[in-house]
Amino acid sequence: MDTTVSATAATSPRRGRGGRERILAAAALLFASQGINATGMEQIAKEAPVSKRTLYAHFRTKDDLVIAHLQGLVLSGATLESVLTREDVSPRDRIRKLFDQSVPDAAPVRGCPFIDAAAEFPDPESMVHSYAREQKLRMVELIVALVAELGCRDPLSLAQQLATLADGAASRAMVLDEADYGRHAWAAAEVLLDQALPRTG
Repeated sequence: MDTTVSATAATSPRRGRGGRERILAAAALLFASQGINATGMEQIAKEAPVSKRTLYAHFRTKDDLVIAHLQGLVLSGATLESVLTREDVSPRDRIRKLFDQSVPDAAPVRGCPFIDAAAEFPDPESMVHSYAREQKLRMVELIVALVAELGCRDPLSLAQQLATLADGAASRAMVLDEADYGRHAWAAAEVLLDQALPRTG
């Protein structure tokens, strides 16, 4: 489910990386473990490790750093966009993967980083909230294309329903720390798909 692979999969920021990469790696680890607002720029600089001058040379504000972090998740293939756009997987199987969450052994379930970021930046006009919204809208666009390919006559409505199920399951999985919680949402999603898609055979 995205809803995304946990940022805790990031490796240590201290090994063989430039300053910017070390900052982003440190931010990913700290944001995932303690939240964005609870993480200070000084703490990130110490964890990277870089000087505060170097940190602010790369990222003028914390908002800039958070956006770069979220963009990095998208570019890394760690979000469900990479799953939803895989042409070697059938459309229905790609939809099924919306409700799977890959979590390293013993790592807490983190859910969707875009939902988390929007919650920590609640102003709809803020840069971070706006970026998170764009990613959630992008998710719906990708699902629309998949269900349209499957023959759905009202792909937008079905896509919105599936995205809502996936996001809700991701949030509950995080609260309950239950990585496979998406199975419950997938059971409901199958009913929606069976009702909305043309019958075969």
